[in-house]
Amino acid sequence: MSQSKASLLAAAAIVLPSAAAAQSTPQPDAAHAGDTRQDAAASAAAPAEGAPAAAPIVVVGKLTDSAITRDDVELTQANDLADLFRSTPSVSVGGAIGIAQKIYVRGLEDSQLNVSIDGAQVQGTLFHHVGRVSIEPELLERVEVQTGAGEATAGFGAIGGAIRFRTRDAADLLEPGRDVGAIVKAGWFSNDGYKLSGTAFGRLAGDVGIVAAYVHQDRDPYRDGHGERVPGSGAEQNVAFVKLGGDVGGGHGFSLSYEQREEEGEFGARPNWPVMEGDDLFPAEASRRTVIGNYRFDDGGPVGLELVGYWTRAEFELDRFDRWGLYGAEIENWGGDLRIGASVGAHDIVGGVAYRNDSVASAYLAEPATWQPWAWDPDIGRFGESGELVGVYVQDRWQVADPLLLSFGARYDYYTLDIETYGVGTSSSGVSFNIGADLEILPGLTANAGYAEAFRGKEIGDAFTLEHRPGRAILQPGLQPETVGNLEVGLAYDRGGFHASAAYYAMEIEDVVFDQLYRGPFPQDGVYFENVGTFRSEGFELRAGYRRGAFGISGFYNHYDPELNDRPVNGYEHLALGNTLGDQWNVSATFDPSPALGFEASLTRFERVEDLEVLFRDVELGYVPATEFIDKPGYTTLDLFARWQPLGSDRFELLAAVYNLFDEAYIAHASVADYSAIPDYGIVSGVREPGRNFRLGAAFRF
Repeated sequence: MSQSKASLLAAAAIVLPSAAAAQSTPQPDAAHAGDTRQDAAASAAAPAEGAPAAAPIVVVGKLTDSAITRDDVELTQANDLADLFRSTPSVSVGGAIGIAQKIYVRGLEDSQLNVSIDGAQVQGTLFHHVGRVSIEPELLERVEVQTGAGEATAGFGAIGGAIRFRTRDAADLLEPGRDVGAIVKAGWFSNDGYKLSGTAFGRLAGDVGIVAAYVHQDRDPYRDGHGERVPGSGAEQNVAFVKLGGDVGGGHGFSLSYEQREEEGEFGARPNWPVMEGDDLFPAEASRRTVIGNYRFDDGGPVGLELVGYWTRAEFELDRFDRWGLYGAEIENWGGDLRIGASVGAHDIVGGVAYRNDSVASAYLAEPATWQPWAWDPDIGRFGESGELVGVYVQDRWQVADPLLLSFGARYDYYTLDIETYGVGTSSSGVSFNIGADLEILPGLTANAGYAEAFRGKEIGDAFTLEHRPGRAILQPGLQPETVGNLEVGLAYDRGGFHASAAYYAMEIEDVVFDQLYRGPFPQDGVYFENVGTFRSEGFELRAGYRRGAFGISGFYNHYDPELNDRPVNGYEHLALGNTLGDQWNVSATFDPSPALGFEASLTRFERVEDLEVLFRDVELGYVPATEFIDKPGYTTLDLFARWQPLGSDRFELLAAVYNLFDEAYIAHASVADYSAIPDYGIVSGVREPGRNFRLGAAFRF
C-alpha cells in the first residue's frame, strides 16, 4: 500500500466517529424541479448493479451525490446530455454536438465511471471523437449520479463514480383509477429543429403494465453565440422503446424492456472538433439496441432478491470517402447481477455476484482495393478484442443507534482481456474496501465521512484504434490494474426550509492505464497501453437552498484540481481520462404560484482557467521541444423555463424555455480546449456551444 493511500485511510479513521447522516439529508419535493439537483441527494447503490428501485439509496458517508427527476427533464425540455446535467454539481458535459458529447465528473471522463441504463452497463468506445453515452431524456424517470468511488454495490469499474439512468414504466405514467393512457408531445427549437414523441401505456392485468414510446428529433446545424452556423452539428434521431412489467403478487415483480436508437447525419472527420473552412463532411450512422430484464422478490420478510440480465449492441459507421472509404465499429455487452439482501437485527446486508462479457470490433467495409493501401497489413481488415469481468461483493449497513449509521463492505473483481487479432492479452484481480458513517449531531445538523476504494483492470479498447502495426508491442509487460482511494467528509444542515452542505474530497488513482504518454519498449505500437502514474483530484462542494411557499432558491459552488503526475490534465492529450475545468457555480430560482404554473431561472458560471500548461505528452514523445500555455476563457449562461397547464391539469401543458439567453459564444470547459494559437496545432479545438435557443413545447395527455 502506498504512503498516500495509508494516509487517506488514517484520515478516514480519525473523522469517522464524528461523521454524519446522509439519510437525514433533505429530499426535495418533486414538484419543485429547480431545487432537486442542488440538494444533497442520493443515489448510489441502485439494486442489481443499477436496476430500477422504488426509492434512491443514499451512499453512507457522502454528501456529494445528486439526482435528476422527471420534473426536471420535462420543465427544461431536455434533448441531450448537456441539457440533463446543465446544473448538476461537479458534473459537466462537453462536445457541443450531441453524438460527440462526453460527461466529466470531478474532471474524470465517463469512461472512468460505471454508467448503466436500468441495470444494463454501458461500456466501450466506438470512436474516441464521439461520446459513448447516448440516452433519450424523454424516456427517463430519474437519473442518479454518484460522484467518486462509493460502496461495494457501485458496480464494475466505478473508479470515478457511477451514473444510473432509470427509464419510465407504466406505473410511472398511469393516473389513479385509469387503465390506459397516452401522451403526445411536440417541440420546436429556434436553434434549430423540432422534436415529436408519442407514448402509450396501459394496465394488462393487476399491477402489470406496458409502455411503448417513439421519439423523433431532427436538427439542422445550429448557430453559435457569434451567429455563425456550426457545420456538422445537425442530425436526425429516432428512438423506439417498449417496457413490460410490474408486481405479480406474493412479493414478486419483473420488468422487460427493449430500446432501439438510431442517429444519422454528416459530421466532421472528428465530430468533437470544429470543421475548418473547406473541409469535407462525412456521412455517419450510429445505433444502439438494448434488452434488459429485471426480477425482484420482496415479501416484507428478512430476505429479498434482485436479478438483472442485459444485452446491448452499439454500432457506428463513418464514410471516409476521401481515404479508406466506409469504416465500421461495433460493441456488444451482455451480463447480469444477482443480489440478495437480508435484514438481521440492526444490520441490512447486501451480497451479490456480477458478470459482464464485452466485445469490440472494427472493420474496413469498402472494397479491398480502397482500404488496403491505408491498412498496416493489407491481409487484415477486421480487428477485435473481448473481455470478461466477474465481481463478488458484500455491503453491511449497521444502524448502531438512532443518530448513527455505519456502512462497510468489500468487493472482489476479476478482469480478463483478449486482443484477439494479435494474440495477446492480460488479466488482473483485486479487492476493494469501503467504510462510511452518518451521524446526526443536533436536530437539523448532520455530518458524515467515508473512505472507499475501487478497482479496474484493463478493458476493451476504442474500436477505431484496434488496428496495430504487425510485430509491435500493444500492452506493457506486467501491466497493473488501476486502483482508487476516495476520501470524503462533510456537514449538512436542514431546518425551517433552509438547507446547506459542505463537503471535501480527495481522490487518488494509482497505476493509471493510458496510451502513448511515455516511450515504452521498442518496437512499440502507436497505441501502447502502460501504467503512466497517479491521477489526483482534490476539491470541495458547497450547496445551499431555501424554500418558502411558492418561492425557492438554491445554488452550489464546486472546485477541483485534476492532475496526472502533478501535472494538469486536458481533454486533448488525456482523451478518455480527464479534463481541467474552471470553478463552477450555479444559482437557480423557482416560482410556482400554483400547481398549474411554474417558472425557473438558472444562472451558471465557469471561471477562467489561466496559463494551463499543455503538451507534456508531446514533449515526452519528442514531437515538440517544450510545453506551451493556453487559457480557457470563463463564461456565463442564463437559462429560463416556464410551464403552464391552461386547463388546470396535466391534460394539456405548454412549455417554454430560453437556453443561453445572453447568446454567449463559448467553448465548454468540458470540451477540447482551443490550441489554435500554438504553431502546428491550429486544428485542435473544441466546438462552440449553441447560441441563444428558444424552445416551445406542448403536451397532450389522453
